Amino acid sequence: MEQLLHYVWKHKLYPLKELKTSDGQQVEVIDPGLHNRNAGPDFFNAKIRIGTTMWVGNVEIHDKASDWYQHGHDKDSHYDNVVLHVAGLLDTEVMKSNGQYVPQMLLSVPDDVMQHYDELQKTDEYPPCYKVIPDLSSLIIHSWMAALQTERLEQKTEAIRKRAEMCNGSWEDAYFVTLARNYGFGINGDVFEQWAYNMPLSAVAHHRDDLFQIEAIFMGQAGLLELDSIPEYYQKEALNDGYFAKLRNEYQYLAHKFSMKPIDFKLWRFLRLRPQNFPHIRISQLANLYYQQKAGLSQLVECDTLDELKSVLSSQVTPYWETHYTFGSTSSKNEKHLSYGSLNLLMINTAIPMLFAYGRHTTKEVLCDRAFDFLEQIKAENNYIIRMWQQVGLPVKTAGDSQALIQLKKEYCDKKDCLRCRFGYEYLKRR
Repeated sequence: MEQLLHYVWKHKLYPLKELKTSDGQQVEVIDPGLHNRNAGPDFFNAKIRIGTTMWVGNVEIHDKASDWYQHGHDKDSHYDNVVLHVAGLLDTEVMKSNGQYVPQMLLSVPDDVMQHYDELQKTDEYPPCYKVIPDLSSLIIHSWMAALQTERLEQKTEAIRKRAEMCNGSWEDAYFVTLARNYGFGINGDVFEQWAYNMPLSAVAHHRDDLFQIEAIFMGQAGLLELDSIPEYYQKEALNDGYFAKLRNEYQYLAHKFSMKPIDFKLWRFLRLRPQNFPHIRISQLANLYYQQKAGLSQLVECDTLDELKSVLSSQVTPYWETHYTFGSTSSKNEKHLSYGSLNLLMINTAIPMLFAYGRHTTKEVLCDRAFDFLEQIKAENNYIIRMWQQVGLPVKTAGDSQALIQLKKEYCDKKDCLRCRFGYEYLKRR
């Protein structure tokens, strides 16, 4: 309830009656103040006329007035600048640490706002605000989706920044980890990230000109060169075809040379995974990308156009994997290029966030602007979240749109955080 009182105060959705303090003085809210989500009073620098006096200061809001004491504000000097205490129930007078009493005002949530809030919280429909979507102006939709798009990039930037910290400040290595994670395409994303952190790139760099050795290290570090990683009914074929044994021998030599240890092969998931997404295929594509010197941050930053970006991310498997999906199991010949959809996902989830994050890190706004430009040039993703929003009337044309709506679903709808959503605001203020 307190969050809803915050919301009513912030957006001035007050009941249609005169506002008064507990001692009968008229209250006029000129500016509700800046909402504070950190420690301290709930709203900073509010402008409020109480009676004939204009006050500029902070506002604290509680479900009931006695929460002031429950939270220890009467002993905290940070609350001495509170000019008005707002509560849904005035069950006591409140006092500052300096002994002064704080003016109080009863604030009720209007019935229609409460009804609409209950609808948003209890409905099983997605999105719960679907009734208001068709009536929203293009300005409201565009401004909120632009904010959501930036918010999503900021969120991914924070994840990349943390990876750079894990890589001892190396943004080059952080890019490789980010790239590897997204080569997992969801199901194996966590394992790919663990694999990438376990990859001694300084050692791999000594063999940059030898694709076979690169693939040996990549496959070996994934634990996929252990015989037990191959289903028993394929082990004989894997040993007979020669390639597995050659890779394993090479890896054992290099692992000893560079003191490398693989991750547990049992971490990889294959259930309900399409063969083209098998770890062997994705790792071979990554090995090829690294061999072609296209897996580096410098190559990414040099991309000025979307075509250049696609070229840098495009890869295919090494010859053995053109006729295999796992060791020992043959298939019809297929070069196994990254598909159009996979390439788009890598641009959206890896390259563009990395450009934005690195642009923020280096204060190069041109990289941030380029990230936004690329999002507007790529076609929108097609998944159940996007189709859901399209069905209720939202236009979804570009990857920028789809990323914004994925952010909306995951960070607002799923968390029932309608009070921070601009669509939710429009729903709540309906009369």
